[in-house]
Amino acid sequence: MEAGIVGLPNVGKSTLFNALTEAGAEASNYPFCTIEPNVGIVNVPDPSLEILRSHIESEKILPATTQIVDIAGLVKGASEGEGLGNKFLSHIRNVDAILQVVRCFEDENVTHVDGSVDAIRDVETIELELMLSDMQVVENSLHKVKKQARSGDKDAVKYQELLEKCDACLQAGKPVRALEIKDSEERKIMKSLALISAKQVLYVANVGEDEVESGNDETRKLEAYAAERNSEVIIVSARIEEELVELEADERAEMLESLGMAEPALDRIVRGVYHLLGLQSYYTAGPKEIRAWTIPQGATAPQAAGVIHGDFERGFIRANIYSIDDLVTYKTEHAIKEAGKLRVEGKEYVMRFGDVCHFLFNV
Repeated sequence: MEAGIVGLPNVGKSTLFNALTEAGAEASNYPFCTIEPNVGIVNVPDPSLEILRSHIESEKILPATTQIVDIAGLVKGASEGEGLGNKFLSHIRNVDAILQVVRCFEDENVTHVDGSVDAIRDVETIELELMLSDMQVVENSLHKVKKQARSGDKDAVKYQELLEKCDACLQAGKPVRALEIKDSEERKIMKSLALISAKQVLYVANVGEDEVESGNDETRKLEAYAAERNSEVIIVSARIEEELVELEADERAEMLESLGMAEPALDRIVRGVYHLLGLQSYYTAGPKEIRAWTIPQGATAPQAAGVIHGDFERGFIRANIYSIDDLVTYKTEHAIKEAGKLRVEGKEYVMRFGDVCHFLFNV
């Protein structure tokens, strides 16, 4: 699963990407510093792994990961090709969720493409370009599918109905994610359309180094804007985060304490992306490795087993499961079993947060 970092030029996208991935992507004070998207794999911060290791001896720990893509800055007119817009928009179409970096800091040494800092204007510029691009996709698709629908093709009729819903939503000035799509067939069609404004958004407010805790007028405007759209804002100083990742663990802890921060803002961003994508982790633990496995929220036990290997899902018999809370209480897997807390779950079981699993299968 991928999350794409988007925003106007010179808002701190590549600086944030470097901090998240320690990738060393170029970050400069001019538009379109990033041309081809940079891609990095990021570990999902997860204290549960350390809890598991404190009770179970193991050779290594493998956290869950998510992929972050740094996409070049968009400008007004991107949907019509401005600033290599069509190329950049195609990159956004390929990601699963959007991390929109919004400039909320003043710095006369860093130029703003519109000449001034205005978080809501910038967000609306990006949103409009994404919707205009989607309008073109929907219009072209409607033109093609109407001919098939007129012939009585049921699939084409369903496709046309959904496209018309999307068109009406966009024409009303709303992103496609504002639509409530409950029908499973419509969800499949929607996924195939890869409409950008259908993707969920997490807003990242990039502030000055002395505004991380308090925020500022721009972040407060952005938080109100996001709340109206059921979205979240994470306040971050990309420069601080870039400094933090270069420090050793003890120096990092000291700097965080001096800044009054409980953890790097990057940890909150990565967890935010993980949940934005509708993902959760479950765990396997043994002498060779303790590992977090990524599954969609609502996945069943056989589906979770299939993430490890397809044979596990095909030949699923049952899952022996306990919770991390049980491990904290009873200290060992044996004690959990003796206390009757080891659960035996079948094919209909829906995975929960904190499940530690042993799967039984036969192929």
